[in-house]
Amino acid sequence: MPQPPLYLLSGLCADERLFQFLQLAHPNPNVIQWIIPEPQDNLATYATKLIRQIEPNQEPPILIGLSFGGMVIQEIAKQIPVTRLILLSSLANTRELPLHYRAAGFLQLQKWLPLGWFKHWMAPANWIFGAHTTQEKRILQDIIQDTDIPFLRWSLHQILHWQHQASTEGVVVIHGDADKILPVPQHPNLQVIKGGEHLIVLSRAIEVSALINQHLH
Repeated sequence: MPQPPLYLLSGLCADERLFQFLQLAHPNPNVIQWIIPEPQDNLATYATKLIRQIEPNQEPPILIGLSFGGMVIQEIAKQIPVTRLILLSSLANTRELPLHYRAAGFLQLQKWLPLGWFKHWMAPANWIFGAHTTQEKRILQDIIQDTDIPFLRWSLHQILHWQHQASTEGVVVIHGDADKILPVPQHPNLQVIKGGEHLIVLSRAIEVSALINQHLH
């Protein structure tokens, strides 16, 4: 029996570069590309637009989402049948969003903070995301330099105002217990990478791949 189609969606403003070390037991993994949202888009309408990149198939797809991508694939799954969702370093329940994030959303900080400055703060970014090797730092720096600031503002607004709780059926959560950006979700299908930080997809790619491969059927 053929495997379901596999689609991956990277983290906020990132792309397939974050998946380059994964070794997936699937013949044809596809990466969904971010598109620039319209100002009036919310996560649901934005997810509808990304669905156009998913080819019709008799088998519902498996979707892998990293960080913000994990939030978006959960919105996609509300609109089309899926075989399984695999959340990497992501949020499964918006009630678990840390208090300081919720305070930032209440104050609308994402609308007026000079977010472009973060492109020059690579040392703090490396620490927060968990990029330690020269290669990981270079990948993160390249992605941050390519970040579209209006898209970043829109995305942060969506994260801070999203209301969602992940299903317990057909959802797998893979998360590092040393993640400084998002807390470990409380979920029945949680698989924890001990000592893993937010970019486990880079720094712990072999372990993450092994966990993902258990669910690609």
